[in-house]
Amino acid sequence: MPESPEVQALAEELDARLTGRALSDADVLEFRTTKTRTRPPASLVGQRVTGVTRHGKLLDLAFGPQHLVVSLGRHGWARWGGADAAEPPAASDAAAPPPTLVTLGFDEEPALEFTDAGGWVSLGLWVVDDPAAVPAVAKLGPDPADPAFSRDDFDGAFVGRRKQLKAVLQEQESLAGIGNAYSDEILHAAKLSPVVHASDLAADELTRLFDATVTTINGAIDARRGVPIARLKETKVAAMRVHGRTGEACPVCGDTIRDFSFASTTAQYSPDCQTGGEVLPLKSS
Repeated sequence: MPESPEVQALAEELDARLTGRALSDADVLEFRTTKTRTRPPASLVGQRVTGVTRHGKLLDLAFGPQHLVVSLGRHGWARWGGADAAEPPAASDAAAPPPTLVTLGFDEEPALEFTDAGGWVSLGLWVVDDPAAVPAVAKLGPDPADPAFSRDDFDGAFVGRRKQLKAVLQEQESLAGIGNAYSDEILHAAKLSPVVHASDLAADELTRLFDATVTTINGAIDARRGVPIARLKETKVAAMRVHGRTGEACPVCGDTIRDFSFASTTAQYSPDCQTGGEVLPLKSS
């Protein structure tokens, strides 16, 4: 799932390349991606991009007073077409490129393709006058990457909450932009168990979690900045210390990184660093 560091890098590349360019064509190959049926992406043809920004994990292409807000969902992403298209995989590669569901054409730039690789359509597009008209934007909590993000913002999400730390980190109403991967990385950096309730944290543990959250997210944004969008996913994977590293040695303590069941997915942690050596269950009871 794309998270704030990768979506920020995507937004910055699109902003640099598309600002001032007119939308020449909008080809929606999967009608379910259009969430504002009376205002499809094609209604913006002829309008010029005035900027590209991010709201949490969502992308916002501004066309003057109008906005094309894109939710990449669980498996969505963007790529350039034409001469800027990524190299196709070799015949021996296991994964074929994900299908294109929406193509946006721009003058003097290659087409921008939005893809979705999941078993269901998770990509979504809205044309709105105010990004807050999109429910997923309206509900967003404070963003740890925002320079104005404060300890008070953080404490408001965690203090007194009878909810597991990993769940709070991924709850978009509490903190915007964090998903499965970066929540694993944050908790590892903070040396905290993902299943401990926020209300059970001591003052010094809460401070460690605040510092780890801000440092991890802002550090990842800095590291992804300037990476071509075709390489952002692989760059993210390569940078992970515990997420996706099941069976490998923890880079801090040397313990074996393990899986545990969380909601409808699987996450990773280091027992020695985070749970006092306790092994968390692989399956929910």
